[in-house]
Amino acid sequence: VQLVESGGGLVQAGGSLRLSCAVFGFTTDDYAIGWFRQAPGQEREGLACISRGDGDTYYADSKKGRFTISSDNAKNTVYLQMNSLKPEDTAVYYCAEELGPCDQDWHHPWVFRSWGQGTQVTVSS
Repeated sequence: VQLVESGGGLVQAGGSLRLSCAVFGFTTDDYAIGWFRQAPGQEREGLACISRGDGDTYYADSKKGRFTISSDNAKNTVYLQMNSLKPEDTAVYYCAEELGPCDQDWHHPWVFRSWGQGTQVTVSS
């Protein structure tokens, strides 16, 4: 399985970005994709998870309302729409996969097997 993130970049505070995670190599529809981020010197933080099979979505409480996870199953791509961005959102953003639906512990990185290479998001004030 291979995951490839894209869509990061430099944006002003208050702006929006949509990150993409292209998924390659799955032979089943029963998997989940999570989005995480990691800022320098900080732990990797779970943002959202989507179950590919039934489309159920889960969010970290602090991200509800500003971040939206979605998927285009025909394109095998998962998106993370981020609005009202703040300088503290600056980080490297990763997507990751796990077999089955989103685990109840989805916000923990150890739940996921494979990771993308990450995409940098920088929010200027």
